[in-house]
Amino acid sequence: MLVIDRVEGSPARSRPVYCAPGTMAGHLMTQLKEIHRFLACATPEPWLEWALANPSILLIDHANCEKKAASTALNMIYRYIDRGDLLNRMSRLAREELRHFEQVLALMMARDVDYVHVSPSRYAGSLRQHIRTHEPARLVDMLVVGAFIEARSCERFAALAPLLDEELQTFYLSLLKSESRHYLDYLELARKYADEELEPRIALFRQVEGELIESVDEEFRFHSGVPA
Repeated sequence: MLVIDRVEGSPARSRPVYCAPGTMAGHLMTQLKEIHRFLACATPEPWLEWALANPSILLIDHANCEKKAASTALNMIYRYIDRGDLLNRMSRLAREELRHFEQVLALMMARDVDYVHVSPSRYAGSLRQHIRTHEPARLVDMLVVGAFIEARSCERFAALAPLLDEELQTFYLSLLKSESRHYLDYLELARKYADEELEPRIALFRQVEGELIESVDEEFRFHSGVPA
């Protein structure tokens, strides 16, 4: 059974928010509502239908996303060794993402899903095209991009969960707590290290991210747009 709460407001925030009873504290529900406000749009219904029609690719690309998230965190640890708060948060994030990777692999094995190569979506690369090249602006933009990727992942887990079988539903709901915390980690670090007003950068990436989510993609991926 699911507890349902509805985020009121614009169309981007009108989809019900689902959580399993006893597994999500009020703080997490509040955080999920904040994520809906942070994003420019909700995941379109055609993408959800596309996901249900491609269960193997959903798991394969989810595994790839977890692996890439861990890699991104580790790269930041190597690059920014003088940022103590970043080192601690990214170390924890990388461990959690690799644990999620292992969990997805276990699900794939249990469901006889072969881990084959699939090309990445244009989502993350398109966001990173707008990252500035000088420091600390580069770091701040990378952190803002990280916040949007984690926020979108969290929003999609919540949107997909009630449509999936019980095992996958339970797993995706279990990811909400860590993914919402990762979103907060990235955003709080961006605010900490910014030497200028951060809101214009958030607004820029919000627009770009929303356009990617609502535009057409030829291949289904976890962060793809809508089908042609």
